[in-house]
Amino acid sequence: MARTTVVIATRNRADSLLHTLSRLSELAVPVIVVDNASTDDTVARVRRDFPSATVFQASANQGAVARNHGVLAALTPFVAFADDDSWWAPDAFERAEPIFDEHPGLGLIAARTLVGPSDRPDPITPLLRHSPLGDGVAGPSVLGFLACSAIVRRKAFVEAGGFSPVLFFRGEETLLSWDLAAAGWALCYVEDVVAHHHPATGRSPGGELVERRNAVLSAWMRRPFDRALAASVKDPKAFGAALPRLRQALRQRRALPDHLEAQVRAIERPRRGA
Repeated sequence: MARTTVVIATRNRADSLLHTLSRLSELAVPVIVVDNASTDDTVARVRRDFPSATVFQASANQGAVARNHGVLAALTPFVAFADDDSWWAPDAFERAEPIFDEHPGLGLIAARTLVGPSDRPDPITPLLRHSPLGDGVAGPSVLGFLACSAIVRRKAFVEAGGFSPVLFFRGEETLLSWDLAAAGWALCYVEDVVAHHHPATGRSPGGELVERRNAVLSAWMRRPFDRALAASVKDPKAFGAALPRLRQALRQRRALPDHLEAQVRAIERPRRGA
């Protein structure tokens, strides 16, 4: 019986999604697709070509929060996220599930992400592999991950509240990693668990600014006020983009524990010195 469910949030990417589903079908695990109000024929094609997949159709684009609905609908103890352009290696869950079993305090596994037909490591890989936080319970301890290559313990994800609606999409993983760690869950990078990512060439316009905006919003939601203010002054354009969401962010403010704030600063130090 499957112990891991794959959850995919998608919008207007029918061709790419169907390719992903064809790769995931080789794993024989439950798949939940949450469609973010696509205007193409995504839902009809998935239901026609992959009837075993569960499909939820949102009435509006909810961004990363769509994944939360998929997790709540999952009936397995573990949930692996995929994007509509990513999938998991055939042995990924066989490797990950015993690690979760051995370490009941482990909330998330950040997998090794291989990009494109050449299987080149994603740029985040060395950052996770050589995390300044040192060894964790099952590999390097991390405070970040790529959603398309992360496996979560469902209980931990639900307890932490999932992805934040304040951020919508892009860079939403950082805040969740902080919330998981603040709740006492371990997050580790595991080299032997592999996901494949074949992104479309180019990025959507404005994506980088949204990611920077979300970094500022995350700082106001969890970091000390001086750190949040410093992040805002350092990137005034991102702060300007954050302003319409700042009141909502501050309503959900919960300062990180001191030990966790120290870890966040330890991760920041190499970047400032680079």
